[in-house]
Amino acid sequence: MRPETRLHDWLTRCEAALDAALPPADLAPIRLHSAMRYAVLGGGKRFRPLLVYGTGHCLGAKDEQLDAAAVAVELIHAYSLIHDDLPAMDDDALRRGRPTVHIAFDEATAILAGDALQTCAFETLCRAPVADPIARQMLSTLASASGAAGMAGGQALDMDATGQRQSLAALQRMHALKTGALIRASVRLGALVAQTDPATQQQLDEFADALGLAFQIRDDLLDIEGDAAELGKTAGKDVAQGKSTYPALLGLQGARAALLEQRQRMDEALSQISGDTDTLAELGRRASERTA
Repeated sequence: MRPETRLHDWLTRCEAALDAALPPADLAPIRLHSAMRYAVLGGGKRFRPLLVYGTGHCLGAKDEQLDAAAVAVELIHAYSLIHDDLPAMDDDALRRGRPTVHIAFDEATAILAGDALQTCAFETLCRAPVADPIARQMLSTLASASGAAGMAGGQALDMDATGQRQSLAALQRMHALKTGALIRASVRLGALVAQTDPATQQQLDEFADALGLAFQIRDDLLDIEGDAAELGKTAGKDVAQGKSTYPALLGLQGARAALLEQRQRMDEALSQISGDTDTLAELGRRASERTA
């Protein structure tokens, strides 16, 4: 099966699993549940769930074993987007081509929706059909990637650095937490379900680290070169808010060269892994070449 076909099938599977994991919109509290579903089911590339499926498939895991992890990581991502868009954070009005949750509903509902999605993620992950020791590792992986040592910590560093010029090392550390941690966790969750060996896990970590950095460099380039209608979010926000970015530190050509370097890192890491890595390679290509 071609990687594109496999990814399409997983995307369809993920959408159904997300819908089933969320509370019905007509169940009280209706406004909260409607906001949760609005945030999660209103589009999105499902990049992180596809990484879960792609990694698990490469290592021999079955799709039904991976569903809970795929849903959980997307719920965490959706919660983070709701909170990132809040007036106290990035203060954005557009997400995935629609009004952000605090605009479509209200700020208090948006905060609660993010909180509820976060807890729903861990509730879902608890239902993964894996042995208890693996389940504990999966919960620890997602928790670490989401908290102060991961995504939340990276967001805090981002806020602290707004209006200041960061060094390249500081920028890389910030995005390794804010963006890279959840991408790395997505790959690790798939590997944990498949119970892979340490050597393979090391190469997958290398792939995921390069992928996370490539994803962020491309994001920074799109903030300058992209169109808001295609991006589905406000373009030019990084420059307007005085944030350090890879193009700001390296220039456009330097950022593009750094992106190519990460693609080469991904290819090298995947070449060391036994199994069908074509889908992971395709996800790496998409992250590097995406236009939205």
